[in-house]
Amino acid sequence: MRRRLLAAAAALLVAAGAGCAEKASGFGTDGRLDVVTAFYPLQFLSERIGADSVAVSQLTKPGAEPHDVELNTRQVAAISDAGLVVYLKGFQPAVDEAVKQEAADKALDVGTAVQLLPAAEHEEEHVPGEPEHAEGSTDPHVWLDPVRFAAIADKLAQRLGQVDPARAAGYTERAATLHRELTALDTEYATALKSCARREVVTSHTAFHYLADRYGLTEIGITGISPESEPSPQRLAEVAEQARATGTTTIFFETLVSPKVAETIAREVGARTAVLDPLEGLTEPDTDYFSVMRSNLTALTTALGCPS
Repeated sequence: MRRRLLAAAAALLVAAGAGCAEKASGFGTDGRLDVVTAFYPLQFLSERIGADSVAVSQLTKPGAEPHDVELNTRQVAAISDAGLVVYLKGFQPAVDEAVKQEAADKALDVGTAVQLLPAAEHEEEHVPGEPEHAEGSTDPHVWLDPVRFAAIADKLAQRLGQVDPARAAGYTERAATLHRELTALDTEYATALKSCARREVVTSHTAFHYLADRYGLTEIGITGISPESEPSPQRLAEVAEQARATGTTTIFFETLVSPKVAETIAREVGARTAVLDPLEGLTEPDTDYFSVMRSNLTALTTALGCPS
């Protein structure tokens, strides 16, 4: 009896050790790779490329502003246990720190896959208590350029294949499909925005630099990279003057931030307001990256007087 009890205890210890090893490897008990993503666009990519081979979680709650996300103990533990963490360095300081401490050797900074653009030259009013953007800092909103987003998809598939070689072919195949869809979206944008009456886009938050750069538009941001900053009276006057000079008919605001600043400019120049979604997080059910990007395109073509 004593020998049987010792054997059973040893078997339990082996099983427990195997379970711990499996968890530490980044794969769940169902065999799927655990992928932790920082915010919605990276979740979208991971789910499309990983499909049933991965279990994807997101660190930014739906409807929350991702710039200022703070992590709880459970989320930090998820980063530590993940097989791969997908994030954008410099966009979410709390995520950067957690990755540095818990997952430096198993994280993908998607900003390394493409050439990032510098942050807008005019900087917003500094928010007290928040870190100032360093000189030479880059604009993080790279996912709004379908071409760069496709390059990130390819890089993610490559990294997933390195972490999970047995399913690398599936990751590569799904990324190729997604790349083709993003290329088609790029063609839609380029065609629709080719011959518009206006090319200036006035936004409450300077989040559309990549989109503007790709399609030959000029973004006039009321505030800079941080959407929660308050513009100075001088900046409001400057934007109003530019809006009048360019014949702007629409002042855009985004989904996760108050529209008050955009409404102020709109009243000043006799324009209307409309939503241009920076896709930092979904706010409506039954939407995804592609549906929101196409809604943005419709809003832009209407505002800019583009031929249908």
